[in-house]
Amino acid sequence: MAATRVIIDTDPGIDDTAAIFFLLASPEEVRIEACTTVFGNCSVAQATRNLLGVLDVAGRPDLPVYAGAGHPLLREPRFAPHIHGDDGLGGLAASYPPSREPAPGGAVAQLVERVMASPGEITLIALGPLTNVALALRVEPRLAGALRSLVLMGGAVRVPGNVTPVASANLANDPEAAAVVYNSGAPIVQVGLDVCLPCIVTHAHLDRIRRVETPAMRLLLGVSDAIEQNYRRSRYDEGGARYNDLPCAAYVVDPTLFRGERVRVEIETTGTFTFGQTVADWRGQLGREPNADVLLEVDHARLVDLFAERVVRVGA
Repeated sequence: MAATRVIIDTDPGIDDTAAIFFLLASPEEVRIEACTTVFGNCSVAQATRNLLGVLDVAGRPDLPVYAGAGHPLLREPRFAPHIHGDDGLGGLAASYPPSREPAPGGAVAQLVERVMASPGEITLIALGPLTNVALALRVEPRLAGALRSLVLMGGAVRVPGNVTPVASANLANDPEAAAVVYNSGAPIVQVGLDVCLPCIVTHAHLDRIRRVETPAMRLLLGVSDAIEQNYRRSRYDEGGARYNDLPCAAYVVDPTLFRGERVRVEIETTGTFTFGQTVADWRGQLGREPNADVLLEVDHARLVDLFAERVVRVGA
């Protein structure tokens, strides 16, 4: 079977780095054609710089990177220095300066151009807020039907949120954009906290990675130490590193790792305490057609084993 053609929309970000490394380590399943950046874990300028440096250390300076939205559609951006550090890479970004500038042409234009040039062939992996995707849909509404799949990291339907009691960071950072995307008719796969929370890369897995002394693995281990310490300070010791974007990448590599249900999901945009919530209509009470495949269960042990086995190939 041919590898899935993908575009990655991302806000690196420690967990984005791990997810991108995993995708790069899976060329039999995934062919990355371009990357776009968005604000989220840090500013879009920093996220773009980080992504270029991450791709350099991974040995992939050939992949085009296009800078995207720097703020939500209607709100002010909120970053996550308490988890990802002020620079998005746990304080390590300065050690990985990029060798190039982003490619000319913005993220939104590239998303429209590339997807519409290959209808039904491109899977868009959205690892950050959905602002670029919403803007692309506003420019070209036919984009929704031209995507092979939109696999997005965000949402929480049977577990608490991670920035509010009910909402995940990516969707709470731009709920209006998320509402545009969820109402667009795009073939959405929601990879939310329901399947992210169980996926801890344990110290035993990190020790396996530590045996491979390459620049890429030194970066991965460095940011892993940072995110583990930051989660420990803000929450508790989880016994390893959490990369919430990793299951999103893993779904594209091997969807058999997951089980989900097709359901109608609405994005709350007006609630004082619930903005960004993914409201799943399990009983069909809204009378609207399902619009998302919501992942609910994951074989987390097999996923983390596969990650540790493959990621060491990056930059080797």
